[in-house]
Amino acid sequence: MKRIIGIRTLKTGIGAVITLMIANWLGLQYASAAAVITILSIQSTKKQSVEMAIKRLIASIVALILATLVFNGIGFYPLSFGVFLILFIPIAAKGNMVEGIVPAAVLVTHLLGEGNITMALLFNEVELVVVGVVVALLINLYMPSMEKDIMKCRHNIEKTMHHIFIEMTQALRNESLQVDKVMLKVLESYIEEGQEAAFRYANNYIFTKHSPFGQYFIMRNKQFQVMRHMNEHFTKFFMTFEQTEVVARFTEEVAESIHGERSAKMLLEQLAKLREVFRASSLPKTREEFENRAMLYQYLNDIEHFLEIKQSFRESLTEEEFEEYKKGYAALYFKR
Repeated sequence: MKRIIGIRTLKTGIGAVITLMIANWLGLQYASAAAVITILSIQSTKKQSVEMAIKRLIASIVALILATLVFNGIGFYPLSFGVFLILFIPIAAKGNMVEGIVPAAVLVTHLLGEGNITMALLFNEVELVVVGVVVALLINLYMPSMEKDIMKCRHNIEKTMHHIFIEMTQALRNESLQVDKVMLKVLESYIEEGQEAAFRYANNYIFTKHSPFGQYFIMRNKQFQVMRHMNEHFTKFFMTFEQTEVVARFTEEVAESIHGERSAKMLLEQLAKLREVFRASSLPKTREEFENRAMLYQYLNDIEHFLEIKQSFRESLTEEEFEEYKKGYAALYFKR
Protein backbone atom coordinates (compact mmCIF):
# COMPACT_ATOMS: atom_id res chain seq x y z
CA MET A 1 0.00 0.00 0.00
CA LYS A 2 1.38 3.37 -1.03
CA ARG A 3 2.08 5.85 1.76
CA ILE A 4 -0.14 8.96 1.76
CA ILE A 5 2.59 11.01 3.47
CA GLY A 6 6.15 10.42 2.30
CA ILE A 7 9.24 10.38 4.50
CA ARG A 8 10.55 13.61 2.99
CA THR A 9 7.24 15.39 3.63
CA LEU A 10 7.22 14.20 7.24
CA LYS A 11 10.82 15.31 7.78
CA THR A 12 10.08 18.71 6.25
CA GLY A 13 7.18 19.32 8.64
CA ILE A 14 9.12 18.19 11.71
CA GLY A 15 12.21 20.14 10.67
CA ALA A 16 10.30 23.37 10.14
CA VAL A 17 8.71 23.14 13.60
CA ILE A 18 12.04 22.39 15.33
CA THR A 19 13.76 25.26 13.50
CA LEU A 20 11.04 27.72 14.45
CA MET A 21 11.24 26.65 18.09
CA ILE A 22 15.03 27.01 18.19
CA ALA A 23 14.98 30.39 16.42
CA ASN A 24 12.36 31.71 18.86
CA TRP A 25 14.31 30.31 21.83
CA LEU A 26 17.42 32.13 20.59
CA GLY A 27 15.39 35.31 20.32
CA LEU A 28 16.11 35.76 16.61
CA GLN A 29 14.17 38.29 14.56
CA TYR A 30 12.26 36.94 11.55
CA ALA A 31 12.38 33.42 13.01
CA SER A 32 10.01 32.11 10.35
CA ALA A 33 12.70 32.72 7.71
CA ALA A 34 14.86 30.05 9.34
CA ALA A 35 11.97 27.57 9.05
CA VAL A 36 11.62 28.40 5.35
CA ILE A 37 15.35 27.75 4.87
CA THR A 38 14.94 24.35 6.54
CA ILE A 39 12.04 23.52 4.21
CA LEU A 40 14.12 24.43 1.17
CA SER A 41 17.20 22.57 2.43
CA ILE A 42 15.71 19.12 3.05
CA GLN A 43 16.62 17.05 0.01
CA SER A 44 16.16 13.49 -1.19
CA THR A 45 19.70 12.43 -0.24
CA LYS A 46 22.30 13.31 2.39
CA LYS A 47 24.88 14.43 -0.14
CA GLN A 48 22.41 16.79 -1.81
CA SER A 49 21.50 18.23 1.60
CA VAL A 50 25.14 18.95 2.50
CA GLU A 51 25.83 20.54 -0.88
CA MET A 52 22.67 22.64 -0.63
CA ALA A 53 23.48 23.77 2.90
CA ILE A 54 26.99 24.92 1.96
CA LYS A 55 25.74 26.80 -1.10
CA ARG A 56 22.97 28.56 0.82
CA LEU A 57 25.27 29.57 3.66
CA ILE A 58 27.91 31.02 1.30
CA ALA A 59 25.27 32.68 -0.88
CA SER A 60 23.66 34.30 2.16
CA ILE A 61 26.94 35.71 3.48
CA VAL A 62 27.83 37.11 0.03
CA ALA A 63 24.34 38.58 -0.29
CA LEU A 64 24.49 40.29 3.12
CA ILE A 65 27.88 41.83 2.36
CA LEU A 66 26.76 43.01 -1.07
CA ALA A 67 23.45 44.36 0.26
CA THR A 68 25.30 46.27 2.98
CA LEU A 69 27.45 47.98 0.35
CA VAL A 70 24.52 48.73 -1.95
CA PHE A 71 22.11 49.98 0.72
CA ASN A 72 24.72 52.12 2.46
CA GLY A 73 25.77 53.54 -0.88
CA ILE A 74 22.36 54.18 -2.48
CA GLY A 75 19.94 54.09 0.41
CA PHE A 76 17.14 51.86 1.60
CA TYR A 77 14.83 52.13 -1.41
CA PRO A 78 13.05 49.60 -3.66
CA LEU A 79 15.47 50.67 -6.42
CA SER A 80 18.38 49.66 -4.19
CA PHE A 81 16.93 46.17 -3.82
CA GLY A 82 16.67 45.92 -7.62
CA VAL A 83 20.32 46.97 -7.99
CA PHE A 84 21.29 44.38 -5.40
CA LEU A 85 19.50 41.61 -7.34
CA ILE A 86 21.04 42.69 -10.65
CA LEU A 87 24.49 42.37 -9.06
CA PHE A 88 23.86 39.34 -6.86
CA ILE A 89 22.09 36.95 -9.24
CA PRO A 90 25.00 36.77 -11.77
CA ILE A 91 27.47 36.34 -8.89
CA ALA A 92 25.42 33.46 -7.44
CA ALA A 93 25.03 31.85 -10.87
CA LYS A 94 28.75 32.17 -11.60
CA GLY A 95 29.57 30.65 -8.22
CA ASN A 96 27.14 27.74 -8.77
CA MET A 97 24.97 28.96 -5.88
CA VAL A 98 21.66 29.41 -7.71
CA GLU A 99 19.86 27.46 -4.96
CA GLY A 100 20.87 30.18 -2.50
CA ILE A 101 19.39 33.12 -4.41
CA VAL A 102 15.85 33.00 -2.99
CA PRO A 103 16.67 32.52 0.73
CA ALA A 104 19.48 35.09 0.48
CA ALA A 105 17.12 37.59 -1.14
CA VAL A 106 14.60 37.02 1.69
CA LEU A 107 17.30 37.83 4.26
CA VAL A 108 18.21 40.99 2.40
CA THR A 109 14.58 42.17 2.54
CA HIS A 110 14.96 42.13 6.31
CA LEU A 111 17.80 44.66 6.01
CA LEU A 112 15.72 46.74 3.64
CA GLY A 113 12.75 46.70 6.00
CA GLU A 114 14.84 47.74 8.98
CA GLY A 115 16.21 50.74 7.11
CA ASN A 116 19.44 50.44 9.05
CA ILE A 117 22.23 47.86 9.06
CA THR A 118 23.95 46.95 12.30
CA MET A 119 26.33 44.12 13.18
CA ALA A 120 23.62 42.69 15.44
CA LEU A 121 21.19 42.55 12.52
CA LEU A 122 23.78 40.94 10.25
CA PHE A 123 24.59 38.32 12.88
CA ASN A 124 20.85 37.70 13.28
CA GLU A 125 20.53 36.94 9.57
CA VAL A 126 23.55 34.63 9.58
CA GLU A 127 22.16 32.80 12.60
CA LEU A 128 18.85 32.29 10.76
CA VAL A 129 20.69 30.58 7.92
CA VAL A 130 22.86 28.48 10.24
CA VAL A 131 19.91 27.30 12.31
CA GLY A 132 17.88 26.53 9.18
CA VAL A 133 20.52 24.49 7.39
CA VAL A 134 21.86 22.72 10.51
CA VAL A 135 18.39 21.48 11.47
CA ALA A 136 17.84 20.34 7.87
CA LEU A 137 21.15 18.43 7.93
CA LEU A 138 20.36 16.77 11.25
CA ILE A 139 16.87 15.80 10.08
CA ASN A 140 18.34 14.40 6.88
CA LEU A 141 20.72 12.13 8.78
CA TYR A 142 17.82 9.70 8.76
CA MET A 143 17.33 8.21 5.33
CA PRO A 144 15.33 5.03 4.74
CA SER A 145 17.51 2.23 3.38
CA MET A 146 17.48 1.99 -0.40
CA GLU A 147 18.85 -1.54 -0.46
CA LYS A 148 15.40 -3.12 -0.37
CA ASP A 149 14.26 -1.01 -3.33
CA ILE A 150 17.45 -1.79 -5.24
CA MET A 151 17.08 -5.52 -4.65
CA LYS A 152 13.46 -5.35 -5.76
CA CYS A 153 14.47 -3.59 -8.99
CA ARG A 154 17.25 -6.09 -9.51
CA HIS A 155 14.88 -9.03 -8.98
CA ASN A 156 12.36 -7.55 -11.43
CA ILE A 157 15.04 -6.93 -14.06
CA GLU A 158 16.50 -10.42 -13.83
CA LYS A 159 13.09 -12.08 -13.75
CA THR A 160 12.01 -10.15 -16.87
CA MET A 161 15.29 -10.86 -18.69
CA HIS A 162 14.87 -14.55 -17.89
CA HIS A 163 11.32 -14.45 -19.26
CA ILE A 164 12.44 -12.75 -22.50
CA PHE A 165 15.24 -15.27 -23.10
CA ILE A 166 12.82 -18.14 -22.54
CA GLU A 167 10.53 -16.54 -25.13
CA MET A 168 13.50 -16.33 -27.50
CA THR A 169 14.16 -20.02 -26.91
CA GLN A 170 10.56 -20.82 -27.81
CA ALA A 171 10.74 -18.53 -30.84
CA LEU A 172 13.75 -20.42 -32.15
CA ARG A 173 11.93 -23.73 -31.76
CA ASN A 174 8.68 -22.49 -33.28
CA GLU A 175 10.00 -20.83 -36.41
CA SER A 176 9.80 -17.08 -35.88
CA LEU A 177 7.19 -16.80 -33.16
CA GLN A 178 7.42 -13.07 -32.37
CA VAL A 179 8.96 -12.23 -29.00
CA ASP A 180 6.67 -10.04 -26.88
CA LYS A 181 7.93 -6.46 -27.29
CA VAL A 182 5.81 -5.34 -24.35
CA MET A 183 8.17 -7.23 -22.04
CA LEU A 184 11.10 -5.27 -23.49
CA LYS A 185 9.35 -2.02 -22.56
CA VAL A 186 8.68 -3.39 -19.07
CA LEU A 187 12.35 -4.30 -18.75
CA GLU A 188 13.40 -0.81 -19.82
CA SER A 189 11.17 0.76 -17.14
CA TYR A 190 12.62 -1.54 -14.45
CA ILE A 191 16.17 -0.56 -15.46
CA GLU A 192 15.32 3.16 -15.33
CA GLU A 193 13.76 2.67 -11.90
CA GLY A 194 16.86 0.80 -10.73
CA GLN A 195 19.22 3.49 -11.99
CA GLU A 196 17.28 6.14 -10.06
CA ALA A 197 17.34 4.01 -6.90
CA ALA A 198 21.10 3.43 -7.28
CA PHE A 199 21.67 7.18 -7.64
CA ARG A 200 19.78 7.90 -4.43
CA TYR A 201 21.61 5.08 -2.64
CA ALA A 202 25.05 6.42 -3.62
CA ASN A 203 24.09 9.98 -2.65
CA ASN A 204 22.90 8.95 0.79
CA TYR A 205 26.58 8.78 1.75
CA ILE A 206 28.21 12.13 2.39
CA PHE A 207 31.59 10.75 1.41
CA THR A 208 32.19 8.59 -1.64
CA LYS A 209 30.54 5.21 -1.38
CA HIS A 210 32.03 2.49 -3.55
CA SER A 211 28.85 0.71 -4.57
CA PRO A 212 28.36 -1.74 -7.45
CA PHE A 213 24.69 -0.88 -7.89
CA GLY A 214 25.19 2.05 -10.25
CA GLN A 215 27.53 -0.05 -12.40
CA TYR A 216 25.10 -2.96 -12.22
CA PHE A 217 22.18 -1.03 -13.69
CA ILE A 218 24.42 0.51 -16.36
CA MET A 219 25.49 -3.03 -17.26
CA ARG A 220 21.87 -4.21 -17.46
CA ASN A 221 20.98 -1.21 -19.61
CA LYS A 222 23.75 -2.12 -22.07
CA GLN A 223 22.49 -5.70 -22.12
CA PHE A 224 18.96 -4.45 -22.71
CA GLN A 225 20.14 -2.62 -25.85
CA VAL A 226 21.65 -5.87 -27.11
CA MET A 227 18.47 -7.81 -26.32
CA ARG A 228 16.40 -5.30 -28.26
CA HIS A 229 18.66 -5.88 -31.26
CA MET A 230 18.50 -9.65 -30.79
CA ASN A 231 14.71 -9.50 -30.94
CA GLU A 232 14.89 -8.14 -34.48
CA HIS A 233 16.30 -11.48 -35.68
CA PHE A 234 13.01 -13.21 -35.00
CA THR A 235 11.38 -11.43 -37.93
CA LYS A 236 13.87 -13.22 -40.20
CA PHE A 237 14.13 -16.79 -38.87
CA PHE A 238 11.82 -18.92 -40.94
CA MET A 239 13.17 -22.48 -40.92
CA THR A 240 14.21 -24.86 -38.14
CA PHE A 241 17.43 -26.80 -38.53
CA GLU A 242 19.60 -28.88 -36.25
CA GLN A 243 21.75 -25.82 -35.52
CA THR A 244 18.64 -23.86 -34.53
CA GLU A 245 17.85 -26.33 -31.76
CA VAL A 246 21.45 -26.18 -30.53
CA VAL A 247 21.24 -22.38 -30.36
CA ALA A 248 17.86 -22.64 -28.62
CA ARG A 249 19.35 -24.86 -25.91
CA PHE A 250 22.23 -22.43 -25.44
CA THR A 251 19.77 -19.52 -25.23
CA GLU A 252 17.97 -21.44 -22.49
CA GLU A 253 21.23 -21.75 -20.55
CA VAL A 254 21.82 -18.02 -20.92
CA ALA A 255 18.33 -17.47 -19.50
CA GLU A 256 19.16 -19.57 -16.43
CA SER A 257 22.46 -17.71 -15.98
CA ILE A 258 20.61 -14.42 -15.49
CA HIS A 259 20.06 -15.36 -11.83
CA GLY A 260 23.77 -16.06 -11.35
CA GLU A 261 23.77 -19.86 -11.48
CA ARG A 262 26.38 -19.88 -14.25
CA SER A 263 29.02 -17.26 -14.85
CA ALA A 264 29.33 -15.31 -18.08
CA LYS A 265 32.90 -16.56 -18.39
CA MET A 266 31.76 -20.20 -18.46
CA LEU A 267 29.10 -19.45 -21.04
CA LEU A 268 31.57 -17.57 -23.25
CA GLU A 269 33.85 -20.62 -23.19
CA GLN A 270 30.89 -22.83 -24.08
CA LEU A 271 29.95 -20.47 -26.91
CA ALA A 272 33.47 -20.71 -28.36
CA LYS A 273 33.16 -24.51 -28.42
CA LEU A 274 29.72 -24.23 -30.01
CA ARG A 275 31.16 -22.14 -32.81
CA GLU A 276 33.82 -24.80 -33.43
CA VAL A 277 31.09 -27.42 -33.80
CA PHE A 278 29.25 -25.20 -36.28
CA ARG A 279 32.41 -24.67 -38.32
CA ALA A 280 32.96 -28.43 -38.51
CA SER A 281 29.36 -29.13 -39.60
CA SER A 282 28.39 -29.67 -43.24
CA LEU A 283 27.76 -26.64 -45.44
CA PRO A 284 24.21 -25.42 -46.07
CA LYS A 285 22.53 -27.23 -48.99
CA THR A 286 19.99 -24.55 -49.95
CA ARG A 287 19.86 -20.79 -50.13
CA GLU A 288 17.23 -20.70 -47.37
CA GLU A 289 19.38 -22.80 -45.07
CA PHE A 290 22.40 -20.61 -45.82
CA GLU A 291 20.49 -17.39 -44.97
CA ASN A 292 19.01 -18.88 -41.84
CA ARG A 293 22.37 -20.12 -40.60
CA ALA A 294 23.89 -16.70 -41.27
CA MET A 295 21.18 -15.17 -39.08
CA LEU A 296 21.91 -17.74 -36.37
CA TYR A 297 25.57 -16.74 -36.39
CA GLN A 298 24.61 -13.08 -36.05
CA TYR A 299 22.28 -14.01 -33.21
CA LEU A 300 25.16 -15.82 -31.49
CA ASN A 301 27.35 -12.74 -31.95
CA ASP A 302 24.74 -10.73 -30.08
CA ILE A 303 24.60 -13.29 -27.27
CA GLU A 304 28.39 -13.14 -27.08
CA HIS A 305 28.22 -9.35 -26.73
CA PHE A 306 25.52 -9.74 -24.06
CA LEU A 307 27.76 -12.10 -22.05
CA GLU A 308 30.87 -9.98 -22.53
CA ILE A 309 29.07 -6.99 -21.00
CA LYS A 310 28.31 -9.08 -17.91
CA GLN A 311 31.83 -10.46 -17.72
CA SER A 312 33.34 -6.99 -18.02
CA PHE A 313 31.11 -5.82 -15.17
CA ARG A 314 32.19 -8.70 -12.91
CA GLU A 315 35.87 -8.08 -13.61
CA SER A 316 35.51 -4.37 -12.81
CA LEU A 317 34.33 -5.02 -9.24
CA THR A 318 36.64 -4.86 -6.26
CA GLU A 319 36.30 -7.55 -3.58
CA GLU A 320 34.32 -5.14 -1.41
CA GLU A 321 31.97 -4.25 -4.27
CA PHE A 322 31.57 -7.90 -5.24
CA GLU A 323 30.51 -8.81 -1.69
CA GLU A 324 27.96 -5.99 -1.69
CA TYR A 325 26.76 -7.10 -5.12
CA LYS A 326 25.85 -10.48 -3.63
CA LYS A 327 23.67 -9.00 -0.88
CA GLY A 328 20.17 -10.36 -0.91
CA TYR A 329 21.20 -13.29 -3.11
CA ALA A 330 22.78 -15.59 -0.54
CA ALA A 331 20.90 -18.58 -1.90
CA LEU A 332 22.30 -18.16 -5.39
CA TYR A 333 25.70 -19.11 -6.77
CA PHE A 334 27.99 -16.23 -7.65
CA LYS A 335 31.08 -16.94 -9.67
CA ARG A 336 33.66 -14.72 -11.24
